[in-house]
Formats: sequence, structure tokens, C-alpha cells
Amino acid sequence: MGNLSDALIEALKLLLTGDDATWTIIGISFRVSTLAILSAIPPALLTAFLLAHFRFPGRKLLISIFSALMSVPAVVVGLTLFVLLSRHGPLGDWRMLFTQTAMVMGQFLLSFPILVSMALAAFQSVDQRAWETARTLGADPMQAFFTLLHEVRFGLMTALLAGFGRIIAEVGASMMLGGNILNYTRNIPTAIALETSKGNFAQGIALGIVLVLLAFVLNAFLHALSHRNTPQEAV
Repeated sequence: MGNLSDALIEALKLLLTGDDATWTIIGISFRVSTLAILSAIPPALLTAFLLAHFRFPGRKLLISIFSALMSVPAVVVGLTLFVLLSRHGPLGDWRMLFTQTAMVMGQFLLSFPILVSMALAAFQSVDQRAWETARTLGADPMQAFFTLLHEVRFGLMTALLAGFGRIIAEVGASMMLGGNILNYTRNIPTAIALETSKGNFAQGIALGIVLVLLAFVLNAFLHALSHRNTPQEAV
């Protein structure tokens, strides 16, 4: 019990005193995950919109595929990209394995089906005539699209936060694609795994605290959005 208390106190010191090693890891983790989620948002929204408002052969199959991909383990995504980006793989000439770019690619693939599926649900929750009404009132396709985005903004924000929460804490793809290189590709989950295996519980706990706090913040934000999006009962 005493060792655990000491480790917790040391972990708080690492966070509060701005320990370079700890905060470098945190910075890498947030930078990679933020870039991945921002890269995934535009194509995911466009895909979800097309699936929601247009009928074409294979549409239902695509929806089913995206739903299934939401549950694919991160390590499988990491393994797939590892094979493609390895020296003898078809994309080996790109020399991106064990880089932050490879980590972004992995997290992009992990977040994309989540964003598509949840954004699709958001688009389908709005009256299908909203798009037609905007077009009838003279809006061009781009204006009508942004009008629709405004209508489903709370659902889209929920999708964004869910996708970010998924990739910021994943370890499988990041470990395989980034290589856990100090000050370059070592992010929060991979550092926790490494430091815990080495018996350095203080830094592992410190990084774990960051993830727990992030989870609380994301959930609080989601709760605030859902509360704001729920019509208030008349007094």
C-alpha cells in the first residue's frame, strides 16, 4: 500500500512540475490523434451523407461493412498497415514505418468507420426533406450540405468525441506502426505499457491519470451536448 501511495504522489509530481519526458509523451499522443481525427472528418462526413441521402447498389452492404469495422481490433489494423509499409511490402518505398505518419494512418483507419456510422445515424435522424427544402429555397449543393451539418451538429460532435476517445487510448496499432520510439512515436498508451513492464509505475500512473481525466472531460462534454439538444419541458 505504501509503495502504491508513493507512486501516486510521484505521478502527481511528474504532471504538476511539468516533467519533460512525461509531457513530451502526452504532446505526441494528442498531436498524432488530433491530426488523425481531423483528417478523417471530411471524408467520413461525405461518405455518411451519401449513404444517408442517396440510394445505389451496394449501399446496404457498405453500411454493414462500416458497422462491422467499428469493432475491428486495433492490433489487426496495425498488422495490416505494418505488412503494407514494411520494407518488403507494396508501400515499403514510402519509408513511413515507425513514424508518426504511420501512426496517423492507423488511427485514421480506426476512427473512420466510427465517424461514418455515427454520422450516418445523425443524418438519418433528421427529416429527409431538410435537404430537399434547402435546395428548393435556392441553396446550391454546398450550402444545402452545410445547412444539413448545422442541423445534425450535436450528433456529429458526439461522433467526433467518440472517435477521438477510441484512438487516443489505443495501443495495438500505435505500438506496431510507431515502434514506441522515445521522443518521437512513444505515446500515452505505449508508454504506459512499457513503463509498467519496467516497474516504473509513477510515470505509468501519471499517464493513466491523463487518460482518465480525458475520459471524464469527453463524457461531461457529451452529456452537456445531449442535454442541450434535448427539448426542455415547459414549466
